[in-house]
Formats: sequence, C-alpha cells, structure tokens
Amino acid sequence: MRRDLTALFDPASVAVVGASDDPAKYGHAVASQALRAPGRRPVHLVNRRGGTVLGRTAATSLAEIGEPVELVVISVPGAGFEAAVDDALACGAKAVVAITAGFAEAGAAGLARQRAVAERVRAAGAVLVGPNCLGIADNTTELYLASDRFAPGGVALLSQSGNLALELQLRGTPHGLGFSRFVSLGNQADVTLVDLVEDCAWHEGTSAIAVYAEDFGDGRAFARAAATAGKPVVLLTAGRGSASARSAQSHTGALTSSADVVAAACRDAGVELVRTPREMTVVLAALSAGPGRRTQEPRTHEPRTHEPRTQGRRTAVFTDGGGHGAVAADAAEEAGLVVPELGAPTQERLRTVLWEQSAVGNPVDLAGMGEQRPLSYADAVGGLLGADEVDAVLMTGYFGGYAASEGGLGGGPAGGSVLAEGETRAAKEIVGHLASAPKPLVVQSMYPQSPSCRVLAEAGVPVFSATEDAARALVAMTGRGAAGPTGVPPLPPAAVPLRDPGYHGIRALLAAAGVPFPPAREVTDEAGLLAAAGEFDGPYVLKALHLLHKSDAGGVALRLADRDALLAAYRDMHARLGAPAYSVEAMADLTDGIELIVGVNHDPRFGPVAMVGLGGVLTETLRDVAFSLAPVPAERAEALLRGLRTAPLLAGVRGRPAVDVTAAAAVIERITTVAAAHPEIAEIEVNPLLVRPDGALALDARAVLH
Repeated sequence: MRRDLTALFDPASVAVVGASDDPAKYGHAVASQALRAPGRRPVHLVNRRGGTVLGRTAATSLAEIGEPVELVVISVPGAGFEAAVDDALACGAKAVVAITAGFAEAGAAGLARQRAVAERVRAAGAVLVGPNCLGIADNTTELYLASDRFAPGGVALLSQSGNLALELQLRGTPHGLGFSRFVSLGNQADVTLVDLVEDCAWHEGTSAIAVYAEDFGDGRAFARAAATAGKPVVLLTAGRGSASARSAQSHTGALTSSADVVAAACRDAGVELVRTPREMTVVLAALSAGPGRRTQEPRTHEPRTHEPRTQGRRTAVFTDGGGHGAVAADAAEEAGLVVPELGAPTQERLRTVLWEQSAVGNPVDLAGMGEQRPLSYADAVGGLLGADEVDAVLMTGYFGGYAASEGGLGGGPAGGSVLAEGETRAAKEIVGHLASAPKPLVVQSMYPQSPSCRVLAEAGVPVFSATEDAARALVAMTGRGAAGPTGVPPLPPAAVPLRDPGYHGIRALLAAAGVPFPPAREVTDEAGLLAAAGEFDGPYVLKALHLLHKSDAGGVALRLADRDALLAAYRDMHARLGAPAYSVEAMADLTDGIELIVGVNHDPRFGPVAMVGLGGVLTETLRDVAFSLAPVPAERAEALLRGLRTAPLLAGVRGRPAVDVTAAAAVIERITTVAAAHPEIAEIEVNPLLVRPDGALALDARAVLH
C-alpha cells in the first residue's frame, strides 16, 4: 500500500530546529530556503538560544511556538537529536526531516539509535526522511527545505548525493530541464526509496523520476515500483549495487556480478540505467522531449505503465557532410540502434527533393545542398519521417551554423543572412513535419545554441553537441525491442523447504515441476550399477556425484554402449575418484542439439536472479549469458535467448536445423519458478539444458543451500 506522504511534501506548517545565523551551519542554509515562500504556510525557526535568526524571532523550543507544527526539520548536534524528535512528535508533527548525521553510517551503535528513533516516529503515525540527509524541496507546493534552489520542472530527483543533484541541475539547464521535487535519501531509516518512487508516480507535477542510489534497500520492491510508476524512471548507481556474498559453487555464482543484477532488474522494470550524470541528463532530456516522448495520461485509480511512442530502432541518419554521417551511424549502432539501407521506394522519394550528388542510402547526405537551398534540410527530414521503414531519425552536422554565423556565434559562411533566414524556416518546417509524422527525432549540431536549433528545442526536439549523446537520447526515445516485455514477476508462494540438495534430490524437485530429464538411478556399488542398467537401454552416462566440476575431474563418462562398457568405466572412475555415489543415466541424443545453462542466484537486495546462456563445459570461458529477475516468464526467457551473441546457433547454421527455443523457454520458466519458490536455495543450476529441434532436456542439475 502506498504511504501517505502529504505531510512531507505539502505540510500545513514547518519548523526548522537548529536554525542559525551562522552561514557555516546547515541550519542556516535550510532556514534561508524555508523563508522563500512565507505566504504559503507558517514557517517557524527554532534555536535553543532564542533571539533572532535571519531577522525573525526564534523560538527556544517547539513547545514555545504554542501551536501544532506538521513538518519539522532537525539540524542539531547528534547528542540532542532524540530529544528533538520527541519534541517534534509531542507538538503533533506528522513528518520529520532529519539532517543530523552519526547513525547507521557510523556503526552498530548508531544503527541501533537510528532504529529506535524510526520506531518511535512510526508509532506516532509520522514519517521520517533521513537521518543523515540534506533536506527536501517541492517546487509544486513551494516547499524549500534544502540548502540549494532547484529550477522548477517535471523531474523528481531522489538522490543520496547533494553534489550530484547540483551537477544535474547545471547540466540540465541548457536543455530546459527542471525539478518538481528533490529528496535527499539519507539513511532511509523510515521513508525509503520505494516509498518515494511510489509517491512520485502519483504526483501530478512529476513527469519523470531520476534516482541516484548507493543502497536500494529492497531492490525488488524498487524495481516493482519503477515498473508500475506510469512514467520514466532513470537510475544512476555507484558500483551497480552491493556485491552479493557468494560461495561461487556453480557457474552461475562465478558469472553473476552485482552489476549484472542491477542491469537485469532495470531491464525487467523498464528503468533507464545510466553510468554518469551526463548520461542521466541526456536521457532525461530525451524523455522530456516533445514528439516521441513517453507520455502520461490522466490518472484515475492506478498508475499506468509507460510505453514509448515507437518500439522500433530502425534509424535514418541524416547529415550534411559525409564525416558526420559516418560517425553518427557508428555511434547509433554502438548504442543499440539499427541503421539499415533504405529501400528503393524511399530512396526514389528522397531523390525527388535532393540533388543528384546527394546520398540517399543511409546515411542520407545533402552533400552541400544545404548551402544552396536550406529548406532541403526540412525536405529530407520530412521524407524520412514519412517512410514506414524508418522508426527514428538522427540529424547530425552543420545545421545551425548559418543562423549561428548571422547571430555572431562564428563558423558560418560569409554573407549568411539569407542562409540564416532559410535555415530558421527549415527548422520551422521540420517541426511541422514532426507534427504530421510524430517519430523520435534527435539533432546533433555543431551549434546547439543557434537560433534555428532553439526553434527545434522549443518544439520538443532534443538537441546535443555530442554525437554519442544524440545516439543515447534516441535509444531512450525508442523501444526496448529485443529486451522483451517489461515487468517484475511476482514471487510464487514459498514451497516446503528442500531437504535433499543432492543431485537426485534436485532432479526430483525439478522433474516434479515439469522439467524433463533422461532416466537415471543413483548407485553406490557394482550391483546397483548393473541393476540400474537393466532398467533402461544404453548407451549410458556415468557421473561421479558430489564433485563441483565433474567433467574437469574426469567424473563423467559418455556414450557407454553396453553394460560391460558401463562397468569398466565405473571401476576406472571409482579407482581414481573414490566418490561415495554415482549416477547411471540414459545417454541423450545430442544430434543437432545446443547446450544451454540455466541458473538462479539469490541476491540479498533483489531476491532470486536468473541467468541463461550458452552452456556446457565452456560456459565460463565464453560468458555468453543474460540475466533477469526470477521467475522468468517464458516470453521473456525466449527474448533473452534470442538476444545472446550466439543466438544464430539456435536458428540453425551451416545446414543444421533450428532448435526449439520455445520449448527451452518453457523449461526456463519452470526452473526459475522452482528456484523462486525456495528461498532456502542460494544457487541452483541446470547445465547443460540440451535443446534440440524436437524439444529440451535437462542433462545435469545442482543446488547449494544457504
């Protein structure tokens, strides 16, 4: 259930405890900001010495105010923090913003103090942001309780770094980005990142949610909140989360990193994961753009899952110079876009508006026509936007230079007034074409601040100076394509805990869920071996049990044609390894088969996380794997498999038939559902999962309990 944070973002009254005239103290900065909107709500300043602060009479305590205060900001030394919280609750506070530090970040004793305070706040029916935070601000309610000002706009910024928030504001200004809210997360003792994402999803003044987080708390709950927010969520995180403490007793454990887990959660939830503040600004500018942006319809009862205007990534690169076009095409493909050659009908239509030497294959190059006829820019863009085979357009190069020269910015041809006028007209016509064919359009210009580029920017077209930024923006504006459907699957009900983590116990657990295996029997001596061989026909497989990498240790013998070969292999293996038990199995038909791996690790932040990829003995060497939160629906599993580098093998190469990827995806769903229903399993792995043209068969399985 979404928590009610009204008292936090739109309180009836505010008090700043620790307000000060000393500019070196944080209580001075917060009090100064709080007084920016004195007509919106009563703002009380509290300083234990009384007197005046910032020219206003300060109360010596909250009790001295003589009336209830709904939100209290506490910026006092740590020794007086608990008493200040108690005073706030006693005066009826429903929200507390705790600037004071020295709690969980200071060690076990501080964590115990923090938990005790949070319990008192919750027991009083109030909410607490922090401690160890830098305040909050809400431009939509004129609530200013942070040390800095934030330009108004549609981005809600939830951050564990104050300086990073300032950098985002500086970087966002040229793109017209502003903020609806700012919340410094602090230690999240009570109000968590999840609570804030859920509240911002319902906030009418917020169109996008930007997050910088070092600690997700409940990572799966964050992913679920982001997936259902109904508006874009952009995440920047340091180190991609805390690394899990794993024994790495399987390929899955060895291959999975914390970065993989965070990236998988973001992909599943539809979150835009970025690496730097610059990239975050680029993505936010793209998602805040006009045509092609992710929109939000009026909300009735529940947030609506946002969808991009287009899910295609077929990109037309349009330039006025061959070099810019080639660089932009490379940048687009490296970012994950597709730059295909345009079809003959589209090329012919372009030739009717461009001159003979113009290139129309893709990239489309004016080849100097812009200087002769600036409106050719608009003609070409209009033709590309109107082509069914084009999902998005990246315009790159000199556009903006003619008007820049006229405006005194330099770099344009001499006598450019006529060209400047024509370029501005071209910009306006491009806007008109975009209204008729609303597809994602991004511009990279050598002159992004020129008058003609401002025409585009004011109409909602993202304009960047760097080619790589333009390409990244276009990725954000287009669909996820091969990443498959988004959404965080619910965890199944917990099953009866597993008692037998041995090889045959895991086989039985998975087989009961519908995972197919070849016939097999566990044996401990020659008599049992021969009895097992009598239950099914050869050829046989013999495996030594209780070994981590059986193949490397010589603990697997394949294609044993008959009982005599099986017995000879057993005697040799037992003499070398002395394993306490062995498994006798029917040899699967490997003809035309591909070996996959399916594993699930239990991450402390995000819960069960699945890995699928190319399997067999070379799994760790090739590292062709993909990750997703478990359980993995079959549709998503199939998308993950088809997105592997080695996916062409699944479709059949060099005369080999295609394998049954749909059957493999169904088995992946069953395996990951079992793992998700057993939280006591730290790692579970099926390797290999043999996929043939006629279905899928699990050939080996293992698990590690917590």
